[in-house]
Amino acid sequence: MKSGRPTLSALVVAHNEEGQLAACLERLVSADEIVVVLDKCTDASRDIALRFTDRLSEGSWTIEGARRNAGLEACTGDWILEVDADERVPAALIEEIRAAIADAESGYFLVPFDNYVGSRLVRYGWGASWGVSAAPRLSARGAKRWGEQRIHPRLQLSGPKRWLKTPIDHYVDASISDMILRLDRYTTARAQDLRESGDIGSFANNLRRMISRFAKCYVGRKGYRESHYGFLIALFAALYPMLSYLKARLERD
Repeated sequence: MKSGRPTLSALVVAHNEEGQLAACLERLVSADEIVVVLDKCTDASRDIALRFTDRLSEGSWTIEGARRNAGLEACTGDWILEVDADERVPAALIEEIRAAIADAESGYFLVPFDNYVGSRLVRYGWGASWGVSAAPRLSARGAKRWGEQRIHPRLQLSGPKRWLKTPIDHYVDASISDMILRLDRYTTARAQDLRESGDIGSFANNLRRMISRFAKCYVGRKGYRESHYGFLIALFAALYPMLSYLKARLERD
């Protein structure tokens, strides 16, 4: 630790993100190191990553949690900031992180998100496996571990929980069509997890979950304030468990 201050690693895990990766990484150059994990990349992601760092880890993972854990293990900083390729970290957040970790004990910080659909900032309605308004993206090395699920892996976190104030800009989907494609990907991966668990649930239970999830996002999380966008978010959140169940029941790999 040359300066005597805690060091910060920025971690990006990517699969074929040549259209987003440079814009993501250029916001992270003030970190003490940038680590990029490339999962089954067949595009120019590797060449783009090498413009910003030589700390690359390449491989092929079937489980999201496993590839994220590989990234955490590759980082050498005292603290690790995890960023996805469709996210942009403002300079103000890096400054806030530096101040927060200067004398912080081991643990983790939740970082808020400003979520965009296309160019539209959508603040309300996220949740129920369909986007988040905040997540534990900053953690001390060793304080975070991802579970072995394909989609939305569970987290093991240790130490005190704290909050940061400056949001990450998250460009969730480019369009409604992208939202539909994401729903298809997510439910396919979730169906695989359900089949492997041996308990895919029941139609009646997932029907109840559809209703409760729609209400949670549209009413409880104030999606109604986003007009049609809020309705769409609540609708996709409601469809997620039912489509996952039906794919697990009716389809096979």
